[in-house]
Amino acid sequence: MPKKSKQTPDSSKTLLQQLAAMPEKLFSSAFKVQYGALCYREPEGCDIEVLLITSRGTGRWIIPKGWPMNKKKPHEAARIEAFEEAGVIGRVHKKPVGRFTYLKWLETGQVAPCIVEVFQIEVTKTTDRYKEMGQRNLAWVSRDEAARRVREVELKSLIVNFRPNT
Repeated sequence: MPKKSKQTPDSSKTLLQQLAAMPEKLFSSAFKVQYGALCYREPEGCDIEVLLITSRGTGRWIIPKGWPMNKKKPHEAARIEAFEEAGVIGRVHKKPVGRFTYLKWLETGQVAPCIVEVFQIEVTKTTDRYKEMGQRNLAWVSRDEAARRVREVELKSLIVNFRPNT
């Protein structure tokens, strides 16, 4: 029996070109929900800084995010993802500050359209010992710089317009 090959994104093509070649993968299932963390800090005398991390697969700049967790509320899942992926601890708000959509390439080669509900976390502490330490790059940047780095248009807008809820 031949080994099943894993289909991965072709970085030489735009996302739309990749999707045009396989529309059945995009529309084969409903949108999946994830929970994300818009982590920020307010350095004394400066505008807020936003935390970005790189994805493990493609190395693109993103915010911490992940799948729902059993027996955890959405904001709790976002807080846990932020700690596991970036080692940040802080105050998370229970109400999302926004949402964005993106396409996630699964290990099976399938494309899963995702809606990410985003929760703000005011970072009060960081640690250098966390689950995904060494697997990602982290950067504290201005809102404008964060918007330049991320690819998802809706996330860009969310970051630029973000004002912490108190």
